[in-house]
Amino acid sequence: MARPRQFDEENAVGSATGLFWRRGYHATSVRDLGDELKLTPSSLYRTFTDKHTLFLRALDHYRATESVEARRRLDATDRPVRDVLREWMRWLVTCPADGEPGRGCFVVNTATELGTTDDQVQQRTEAAFEVTRQALRTVLAEGRDRGELSEDLDTDAAAELLFTTVLGLRVRERAGHDLQRLTVAIDLAIRGLGPTPPGPA
Repeated sequence: MARPRQFDEENAVGSATGLFWRRGYHATSVRDLGDELKLTPSSLYRTFTDKHTLFLRALDHYRATESVEARRRLDATDRPVRDVLREWMRWLVTCPADGEPGRGCFVVNTATELGTTDDQVQQRTEAAFEVTRQALRTVLAEGRDRGELSEDLDTDAAAELLFTTVLGLRVRERAGHDLQRLTVAIDLAIRGLGPTPPGPA
């Protein structure tokens, strides 16, 4: 398993991301990574320094690819805000990665596994969480400004509620909970934004 001459480092990081996502940090050994990436331990260390460094790169890779798709799905430019939020939240719990449902979110999984024990990991998970919070605040503000949500809506508080709901949904998805039950929670969270304000008389 020597390092191939046409080795693609970014593809290797993508493959490592999938492995860490499925198994978690502690359950993934250097041998597992070598098998997945088709590298000898010496080649893996030479390329990525160590398992922890590769894990950080995998986390960064996941955040970059997921954030692009999430931003696209949270674009409320031409659609009602409630529809955008509902579809996005359903997408979070129904999009199997590579045909493997039940993985949850790599960032959420990492935060629950490593918690605050790893400063470099915590910085990345908190940054990812803040991106989601900010995206929610933006969507909610757009809805309020367009008259789809009450002008009295506290968008910061509403974003925190939706964000907390999302974290719970991702954990439940990983636990294999039924989509119909998760959808009930999603619909209730959306209704919690209040009724649509009446239009001008």
